Amino acid sequence: MDGVEVRTLTDGGQPAEDTAHALADFVDAAEKTLEVAIYDLNLPSPLGTIVRDAFHAANDRGVAIRLAYNVDWRKDMPPVPPPPQTVPEFVEAFPFPTAPIPGVPDLMHHKYVVRDSAAVWSGSTNWTHDSWTREENVIVTVDSATVAARYLEDFEQLWATRTVSHSGKVDTAPVDHGVRTWFCPGRGEKLAHRIAKAIGSAQHRIRIASPVISNGPILGTLAQVASDGKVDLAGVVDATQIAEVLQQWHENGTADWKSPLLRATLTRAPFSGKVTTPYAPGSVHDYMHAKVTVADDTVFVGSFNLSHSGEMNAENVLELADPELADRLATFIDGVRARYPAVNV
Repeated sequence: MDGVEVRTLTDGGQPAEDTAHALADFVDAAEKTLEVAIYDLNLPSPLGTIVRDAFHAANDRGVAIRLAYNVDWRKDMPPVPPPPQTVPEFVEAFPFPTAPIPGVPDLMHHKYVVRDSAAVWSGSTNWTHDSWTREENVIVTVDSATVAARYLEDFEQLWATRTVSHSGKVDTAPVDHGVRTWFCPGRGEKLAHRIAKAIGSAQHRIRIASPVISNGPILGTLAQVASDGKVDLAGVVDATQIAEVLQQWHENGTADWKSPLLRATLTRAPFSGKVTTPYAPGSVHDYMHAKVTVADDTVFVGSFNLSHSGEMNAENVLELADPELADRLATFIDGVRARYPAVNV
């Protein structure tokens, strides 16, 4: 698909400087505006210098920049997804407007940049050293004014209200080349049903990469497809976070009905699980962090975990119907799952 580029990251598969320079190059091309919504920004030197210098240079040449970031998380809940490491002092030292968005009760979980109202950088990748070196992630860039307009509309809602719950109320009709943009929480429930429908309608293949799978419509459809065994279904999850979710469901009792569905999905289809380091302050963040669904030749890629909480967070997803892109990301998922054992539930 013209104007769409994808970069995939694996644990230990690339130096962090590669991603830092790719982000800096995207910023360097800005002529008028940059809008940034980022969940986690914590870059030690030299990575921080590379990214910071690109933004300073853009500001110096007159580019109008705004940056929104998540500043908190619910400490009474298990860290799924893990809490951000953002250092507010690093962000607030930028010489342009920044906006802390409260992450309680729901997270500002985006990782996107809108450039000159004409191009978008998005995907699952936070701006941290571990995200760029120790995690499986996807970065997608789109050169399209109509796609950028959708992202800008979401950003303006966040910027004006500084509230996650008031964002994501953006049209989902197709734009350039049939691309659809999805934003949560405004279209969270609709997105979950859209992904579930694509999974349930697939005739040939389904590939899933998601740290956890806990969204009711998606999980129910996956369990049905896995049990039927008629479609080539496979995927990869974060085994540690899956275990945390199962334990949480068992303890609170209100969502334990999902446990048989999750177990059926992960055991009746070939799902691998990356055993990662449990979250702790200062620990390595080596999560299986990619968030991709491939259903036949349709791809859903962005920041959205296949979880119920994802519907309520500030999230974004690109839906693209493109056989070549679907093949590439299905191959990426198969490569990741080949590195890890079958998930143990």
